Amino acid sequence: MSSKTAQASTAPSLLTQRRARIREAALKEIRSIARRLLVAEGSAAVTINAVAREMGMSGPALYRYYSSQGELIDALTSDFYRELIAVMRTAAEHPAADTPGRRLLAISRALRGWANSHPAEFAWLFASRVPTSRIAQCGPHANDSGRAFCLVFLEQIVEIWQTQRFPIPSLEDMAPSLAAQLHAYSERIDGRLPPEATYVFVTCWTRLYGLLCMEVLNQISFAYTDLEPVYEECLQELCRLLDIPYEPPSQMAE
Repeated sequence: MSSKTAQASTAPSLLTQRRARIREAALKEIRSIARRLLVAEGSAAVTINAVAREMGMSGPALYRYYSSQGELIDALTSDFYRELIAVMRTAAEHPAADTPGRRLLAISRALRGWANSHPAEFAWLFASRVPTSRIAQCGPHANDSGRAFCLVFLEQIVEIWQTQRFPIPSLEDMAPSLAAQLHAYSERIDGRLPPEATYVFVTCWTRLYGLLCMEVLNQISFAYTDLEPVYEECLQELCRLLDIPYEPPSQMAE
């Protein structure tokens, strides 16, 4: 093959790569502007036309990058999930987080830290009325990012269960409808936890998540201005439910 022929065959590939890089840079800028609008003005401000105006282009032109409002929302939401997951995974990889229980405490504190540092993004993920808010669910309607987020917390509970077991209730003592729902959820998570243990997992998650939402969304500010002691009390309760030692942040940092 001559050098001219080789150059001709390589040129389209290089051009394609350059176009891909330019497109990716534009997509990233679009999401960056959308996030800035969210933080500054709220979720209602995140529209195709608003982002297009910030970029100095028309709304129809922006549709070359995101074909619909829903697609832009999904992309932005996935960004937030990836960022949050990375923060939690990093906390779980800390040398002090060397047991499932310590990792659970570490990721729970990392979750709160990110939520309080990014209240608009947290509200977008977990309290937004946008159609794709369903992806925050730990269930069959969650997208890949939503499921990945749920797994960060679930994995630690599963590992605790596998290594030492924790106290579980009897399904026979529960309302039949509740027992049936626990069986169904256990199947949806591929049997990682038996139905009785899923009850403990869901109880832990709802208590942690509920308190965090109340804090970040300022729903409990009438009583508390500093929720850290309350959050730590919640973590102590979770440790009791899971029959694992509780360690305060100062002790884990040593």
